[in-house]
Amino acid sequence: MQIDVYSKDGNVTGQVDLPDDIFGIEPNEHAMHQAVVAFLANKRQGTAKTKTRAEVSGGGKKPWRQKGRGTARSGSTRSPLWAGGGTVHGPQPREYDYKLPKKVKRLAKKSALSARCSENNITIIEDFSFDEIKTKNMVSVLTNLKLDDTKILILLPQPDDAVFISSRNIENLSVYPADKISTYDILNHKKILIFKGAIDTIVKTFSN
Repeated sequence: MQIDVYSKDGNVTGQVDLPDDIFGIEPNEHAMHQAVVAFLANKRQGTAKTKTRAEVSGGGKKPWRQKGRGTARSGSTRSPLWAGGGTVHGPQPREYDYKLPKKVKRLAKKSALSARCSENNITIIEDFSFDEIKTKNMVSVLTNLKLDDTKILILLPQPDDAVFISSRNIENLSVYPADKISTYDILNHKKILIFKGAIDTIVKTFSN
C-alpha cells in the first residue's frame, strides 16, 4: 500500500510502502475488544477493601443481656446491621490481570492499525528532531500537517527527548516509541502520525 510522506513543513516529499499484512487487513473487532479489556484490566490496582465484622475494632462485649429487655437479641456492636459495624460482601484485594495469547494481541494491533489506515487517519512524516526544546516547534509541525484539531498519537523510531518534551504540554497529544504502543493507544487516538523510520520498528515488533 502506497502512502504519501510529508515533511514537517507539510509538503509531500515522496511515498512509502506500508505492509498490507499489517496496515491492510480486515479489522477483527473481537480481538480489538479483548485487547482493550485486557489493557484496562491490567491497569487496575485491585486494592479496594472494606472491613468485615471480624476486622472492625471493638464489639467484643455483648451490648445487653440476651433476654428480658423487650428488644432484639444482639451479640456485638460491630454487626453489619449497626452503624460503625463491619461490611458484608464488600470488596477485597484481588488481581485483575487478564493475559491474552500473543497471536490475539498481534491480530488486535494489526486490526487497529488497519482500521486507522482505512479511515485515512494515518500520516507518515520524514524523521526529524528539534535543535531546541520548545512547545511551539511541535505546534508548528501539527499546524502544517493540519493535525492540530484532534487527538493525535505520534510514533517514533526510538525515544527522542527533544520531540517528547516539546510535545508534553500539548493537549490531546501523546508521543511513544513505535515498539511500546498497545491496541488501546491506537484506538484511543483519532489520528496517528508515524515517523518514516518507525515503520521498520513496527514491522519488527510483529516478527518477534
